[in-house]
Amino acid sequence: MTQTVAPTSRRIHEIDAVRGFALGGILIANIGFFADPGYAAGFGSMPITEGPVALAISTLVLTKFYVIFSFLFGYSFTLQMRSWGDRAKGRMLRRCLGLFVLGVAQGFLLWIGDILTLYAFLGLLLLAMRGIKPRTAVKAGCWIIGVLSVIWLLLAGLTLLDPAAGATPVLDTAVVERAEALVTGGPLSFLQFQAETYPMLAMWVWLGQGPMAMALFLFGLAAGKSRLFEEPERWAHLVPRIQWLGYGLGLPAAIFFTWSSQTEDAMELVGLAVNNVASPLLAAAYVVTLLQLVKRVPAIGGALAPAGRAAASNYIGQSVLACLVFTGYGMALAGKLAPIAVMGVAAAIYAILLILSAWWLRHHRQGPIEWGLRRLTLLSAPSPRSRV
Repeated sequence: MTQTVAPTSRRIHEIDAVRGFALGGILIANIGFFADPGYAAGFGSMPITEGPVALAISTLVLTKFYVIFSFLFGYSFTLQMRSWGDRAKGRMLRRCLGLFVLGVAQGFLLWIGDILTLYAFLGLLLLAMRGIKPRTAVKAGCWIIGVLSVIWLLLAGLTLLDPAAGATPVLDTAVVERAEALVTGGPLSFLQFQAETYPMLAMWVWLGQGPMAMALFLFGLAAGKSRLFEEPERWAHLVPRIQWLGYGLGLPAAIFFTWSSQTEDAMELVGLAVNNVASPLLAAAYVVTLLQLVKRVPAIGGALAPAGRAAASNYIGQSVLACLVFTGYGMALAGKLAPIAVMGVAAAIYAILLILSAWWLRHHRQGPIEWGLRRLTLLSAPSPRSRV
């Protein structure tokens, strides 16, 4: 009797570096909701709504970095399938279960905008589609983005028939004040805010980010099956074209998205449609630019890769540290800091987690959250301190 042994996949440090870079963008995009929880309670579009900080975040960060993370999820999925062989289905089911439980726990205890439950569900869809050909996966992803953009354009057209229907409702001052009071009042009142807000906001995350995330999952699946990061020489000649396309089209489209988001009419919906197409282009330009920098200055990759190796631990760690700064778990500074100071807090949290990740991985094989997920996924795992 012969036993098939799945090939061991080597860790791709470029993926870790890109994932570590994306963590910074996700932190910048999310931290405003910790700093100004009234917008989350009132389902506002962005907590930092005016000034140069808002312009920079909306143009360069919003919707750019979760698509990178989604792409990398799809790519890493192929590495796991390759490594696990015949046991892939059961292990991926358990991994998605672990992500879902972790996401629910974070949603109620730390961060109401958690995306792990969405990733867990989409991971199951990706598992069902694991046999899809790379070209078909790319076409499917493009169809998702295209259909989503057409829907936004149709809604924009309907809004022209009744402009008042497309107007963004003004946030109720009482709702904002109550949210800040709950978030900063102490651990129990913060948990009350989480319990009241998370279920509805989770639904918005699933509806608002789910289709784009699935499209990028499929792009990542296609890239992983084509070994894009493992064989970079095959596409190195395309780097200038990707950068010209990303910065030449994606950046002006991102500026249009930022401008249109302030109009509160049909043009805002047009901006969302344009942004659906432009965000992956600009995100791709970010990624190839980073990889070029890492190639020229390896120290950059060395600084980012440990956080990327422990991405789940860093993602949860961002929420923990943000809660300690802004909520009743700690200093309760929500509503008290100017936007530039909030960005300073984000930079400090990111730096702390980069340093902690490098220190931890000098002594451990993986991050603490990764170790728990691996233990559930494989139903057995070495000690987190093990190096083998």
